[in-house]
Amino acid sequence: MDLLKPLIALLALVNPIGVVPFYIHFTRTLSAAERAHTIRVSALTVFAVIATSALAGLRIIEFFGISIASFQVGGGMLLLMSSLQMLNAQPAESKASAASDGAEKIDAGASIAVVPLAIPLLTGPGVISTVVIYAERASRWWELAVMVGYGAVIAGATYLAFSAAGRIAKILGRTGINVMTRLMGLILSALAVEIMALGLMKLFPVLAGRIGG
Repeated sequence: MDLLKPLIALLALVNPIGVVPFYIHFTRTLSAAERAHTIRVSALTVFAVIATSALAGLRIIEFFGISIASFQVGGGMLLLMSSLQMLNAQPAESKASAASDGAEKIDAGASIAVVPLAIPLLTGPGVISTVVIYAERASRWWELAVMVGYGAVIAGATYLAFSAAGRIAKILGRTGINVMTRLMGLILSALAVEIMALGLMKLFPVLAGRIGG
């Protein structure tokens, strides 16, 4: 197995810099400490997803009896819900949670860090399936260890990209962020439909075949 190909593929698929606008939107009402916590949780979640997919991805999928196509449909629905919020330039959390105490806001930031930032924006079905495919090709234990190490590299890239988001937000300003949020929401909605369509195209031929048989 060419050990550089998985890293290049994962960097292109995860694309932490491309997710920075979404991070700015979902964390714009959080304090600096809460955003720092969100960054750490996002990076750790990215590492956990990649490492788990490399070590036990196939077994987990088989255990629950699900397919990558089903994951695509579910992930696309999550993205579509997030895109609708962004098209209205709404913050991720409700007014009630915004008015709650600090501990609850930190929990909200951690929740945002996992869904939708880490899953499925950063590590969606494409990333998981890619890791599973390369892990299946690994013939030696150290090749799996390298795949897990790549998870740490991707997590580090995520941490650095999100840490620079504050400077990007200052340059854009509130109006610029709102415009960017709506534009990225439109793009995200199209991406969500694309992901769901790919999943449905994989699912419906299988279902049609079973019904016909």
